[in-house]
Amino acid sequence: MEITILWSEIAERQLKEIFQFYAEQASLNVARKIVTELINRVSILEKNPFAGQKEELLADSEFDFRYLVEGNYKIIYWKDDHRITIATVFDCRQNPIKMIIK
Repeated sequence: MEITILWSEIAERQLKEIFQFYAEQASLNVARKIVTELINRVSILEKNPFAGQKEELLADSEFDFRYLVEGNYKIIYWKDDHRITIATVFDCRQNPIKMIIK
């Protein structure tokens, strides 16, 4: 059965914020490239939903969070039946305590 990948509202908002930041600080081309790479990185999950490592900082959560790394970002997700939900896109240059998903 086919896997569906959904982006949470938080993750979508974070992608927009990443785009806006790089569009202002660098250029539109850089912003497009970074966001495109983040989106493309997730495509590996369609064939291998367990490709990412377990996120130990979120081990106490109700979900089995995993993550993929792309550049400076962790793409944090969980799998539920035939669906993968991208929970957040976390900039690894931040304090890890900010990663706690509520």
